[in-house]
Amino acid sequence: MAIRDEAYPPIESITKPTVPTPQAAYYLNRSKQTMRIWAMREHPIRPIRVHGRLAWAVADIKRLLGVEMETTR
Repeated sequence: MAIRDEAYPPIESITKPTVPTPQAAYYLNRSKQTMRIWAMREHPIRPIRVHGRLAWAVADIKRLLGVEMETTR
């Protein structure tokens, strides 16, 4: 099953601190399984666990993609 482009909002508009594995995989153009492997090994970003599930920091994803971070005033 392919994910359509409108499945997730643009990464620039995400305001939550973390996203789940399928959403992180979508933004980084990787498979969910690749993200799970990254969680177990030394890779560019590491997830945290929230209630036993992997959660990926939006700031880390934006950094990898070279997306400007908005500053709060």
